[in-house]
Amino acid sequence: MLDEICGEIRNYFERNAYKGTFTIKDGVLSPSDFLKEGQYFRIIGSVFNDGVYQYPHDIFTDEIFVGEVRSMAVPPAVIDLAEEIKKYAQSDAAKPSPYSSESFGGYSYSKPVDANGVSSNSWQKVFAKQLNRWRKI
Repeated sequence: MLDEICGEIRNYFERNAYKGTFTIKDGVLSPSDFLKEGQYFRIIGSVFNDGVYQYPHDIFTDEIFVGEVRSMAVPPAVIDLAEEIKKYAQSDAAKPSPYSSESFGGYSYSKPVDANGVSSNSWQKVFAKQLNRWRKI
């Protein structure tokens, strides 16, 4: 989810980029001596493993690739928000519905819609205001 959020706000909180040939063997990335335990990092240029991970990470597909590993400094508030977004994305509220409003038996409700009449319950729209703090243009 953090990878999707960083892509949405166009901010990966990157600090340093390490370029070269990297090996992933038995779930271990090497070299990785520049990463600290618990630190987030981004792999770019891999065929199988591009994305954001937390070090150490052991769910990789073995490969050798020429690319980059970029260390990240993700604010704790963003990590907390990512957990909140993940919970929301798995909830019924996030599921698309063909109905934007409904009424029956004296009860009615309306879901917010955008200018095109599309339901605006995606996590990107629901959390846009909170994410804008870190959004890059």
